[in-house]
Amino acid sequence: MTSKNLYRELCTKEDSIPVFSRDWWLDATCGKDWKVLIVEKNGKIYAAMPLYIPCGKVISMPNYTQTMGIWFSAGVDDARYSSVLERRQAVCKNFIERLRPYRSFLQNFSYNFTDWLPFYWAGYTQTTRYSYILHDIYDFDKIMSGMSHQTRRNIKKAERQSIIVCRGIETDDFLKVQSLTFSRQHKRNTQSPVILRRLINMARERGQGDLFGGVDKDGNLHAAAFIVWQNSSAYYIAGGGDPVFRNSGAHSLVMWEAIKYVSRYTGRFDFEGSMLPGVERFFREFGAIQTPYFMITHGKLSLLDRVRIKLRTK
Repeated sequence: MTSKNLYRELCTKEDSIPVFSRDWWLDATCGKDWKVLIVEKNGKIYAAMPLYIPCGKVISMPNYTQTMGIWFSAGVDDARYSSVLERRQAVCKNFIERLRPYRSFLQNFSYNFTDWLPFYWAGYTQTTRYSYILHDIYDFDKIMSGMSHQTRRNIKKAERQSIIVCRGIETDDFLKVQSLTFSRQHKRNTQSPVILRRLINMARERGQGDLFGGVDKDGNLHAAAFIVWQNSSAYYIAGGGDPVFRNSGAHSLVMWEAIKYVSRYTGRFDFEGSMLPGVERFFREFGAIQTPYFMITHGKLSLLDRVRIKLRTK
């Protein structure tokens, strides 16, 4: 059995694998351009590292994917921390050796991965990025009390305008609202709407994601968000708002209703964070906890590589 088939089988059994590293997500975002490195111990998979290889000997991050990195099985570790750390560092060294043929490497690692020393020793570099995470989201009073006054005001403002949050809005309507957001910001969407549409369809088919939209009494869609979930966490993947209704407070209400909805599946909500000041502030003001994770890189992309990757994701 190939390593990819072994990994697909693992994904059917192991709930702790993050959604961004699951086979169905990789199929949707990478197509056929992914593989996985595996380390086995006592006949079981101890660690796995999915890789997106958009061209040649280049490893990168697929669209709409916050993190990948290394997944470790918790079931085969003993309780002694030093032993666990030693074994995991050995796994990292194993993977690093198998990554040698690649001339460029870039991956965001899950915030559960805290020891990047083996990569540092091998000449890799690291940049700290941030996500924002809400815990115990089933405690609505606690979440509401942790929000900023501005966020609570926006939610109440939208409610006063009789904006209703609907689940299951049309994908075309969502993509239109998202494109209006980029137009308002005078920015180009660098991620593929084709891949996003595929993700939405697959998440819906699996019952692990949906589109939430804030609609007024006249049927106008003010704001929308794409949310996916699994047992361990829910994630904000993409969203946007109509600039005409920017001040209605609908975006905050959409997020709040989406958080309440996914609380039936998980106790954690990951906003995915942003390095953009305005977006970072919007997430932070929901009372979410700033959580660091590593972007680990090695080598450089050529101009030709960049063009090939861009063409791959259209």
